[in-house]
Amino acid sequence: MSIQIRHSHNKSQEEARKLAEQVAEQMKNEFAMEYRWDGDVLNFQRPGVSGQLMLPPGEVVMDVKLGFLLSAMKPRIEGEVRKFLTQQFG
Repeated sequence: MSIQIRHSHNKSQEEARKLAEQVAEQMKNEFAMEYRWDGDVLNFQRPGVSGQLMLPPGEVVMDVKLGFLLSAMKPRIEGEVRKFLTQQFG
């Protein structure tokens, strides 16, 4: 089961990357999520969840893959991700 979200913003690439780093640190602290950068792509994972946060100019694109146990919570997780991106990226 996957979640795909595109969110436009008006931040510079540098600002967007800093915000994405803050998002990653928060996910690490709250959910024990590991992450690493590969160019402008932030790869993240933990048991039951993996995905990417990509930063094409003017956009944040998230592709999240949920494991079986978390797939039942997809609507709630997707809603929280959308809310969080709106708060962080406007």
